[in-house]
Amino acid sequence: MEFMIDTFGFYFGTFLIILGQCLLVTVLVLVALAFIMYGERKVWAAVHLRKGPNVVGAFGLLQSFADFIKYIVKEIVVPAGADKFVFFLAPMLTFVLATISWAVIPFNDGWVISNLNVGILYIFAISSLSVYGVIMGGWASNSKYPFLGSLRSAAQMISYEVSIGLIIVGVLISTGSLNLTEIVLAQSGDYGMFSWYWLPHFPMVILFFVSALAETNRAPFDLPEAESELVAGYQVEYSSTPFLLFMIGELMAVVLMCALMTVLFFGGWLSPVPGLPDGILWMVGKMLLLIFLFSMVKVIVPRYRYDQLMRLGWKIFLPMSLGWVVIVAFFAQYGVPGYARWAVGG
Repeated sequence: MEFMIDTFGFYFGTFLIILGQCLLVTVLVLVALAFIMYGERKVWAAVHLRKGPNVVGAFGLLQSFADFIKYIVKEIVVPAGADKFVFFLAPMLTFVLATISWAVIPFNDGWVISNLNVGILYIFAISSLSVYGVIMGGWASNSKYPFLGSLRSAAQMISYEVSIGLIIVGVLISTGSLNLTEIVLAQSGDYGMFSWYWLPHFPMVILFFVSALAETNRAPFDLPEAESELVAGYQVEYSSTPFLLFMIGELMAVVLMCALMTVLFFGGWLSPVPGLPDGILWMVGKMLLLIFLFSMVKVIVPRYRYDQLMRLGWKIFLPMSLGWVVIVAFFAQYGVPGYARWAVGG
């Protein structure tokens, strides 16, 4: 009997610890999203030579929270012919999938909810499922504009997932592991940022960044939400909290892509300067820099046509990323430093 009580207490305590970790990461990410959205609006305003949020709270810092409250208290409107169950399931699915992706992202050495040996495959699986939320939202709305937007999004996300997958394969060949923590540790060395994978994989860093823009429906590849053609795309019939869940899921996917780029190419939490201590601040700083680049692209690059978007993905990015896998495999086979972990000292 005592054994059963001890066993139950052990598993219950473990469950509470894991639950606390999940809630902590979720809350921190959601609060960070509010300030990231504020920062993006300030960047866009600066480029447009205007002020941006500046009324609600000191320097407008509470504007994102005011918008959140506004969405919560607004009326939820459901189209007359909509499939109500799927209509509400779609934004929930988008939000949940974007949230659980953070379970394998390491913020520091040992600071990860689940240090899976197949963390990259986990990210692939979640990102592949996220397209269903968009498709379900477009189909359940019972309107042509959302349906066209959801079809565009499905084709776009699948097209650029192929390129992203091949680019990551090159990093996996260099690392010899699917574990995200191991990928970061493989980039440690005596040369600081020059030991990271951004240098040997530099062409693919650019391709990954552009593919991430398309994967997350960000400008100049925001064709699924093109207001000039589709009013607002797959989310045009959504309002209040369901619309908010779509927006949170989309922005969370952007931040996730920045975190993934940081881990794969920029050394994660590793310090760029030899001698300075590693830590979570480096991870956050690199992510914020990439988020700033995402914001700048949105505000200064004109939108692509859809045929240009698909041509770029299938006729340029796919052959380049596939060719790069072959090149990296060749370099790794012959122990070229930077492409083979054993040649770097990992």
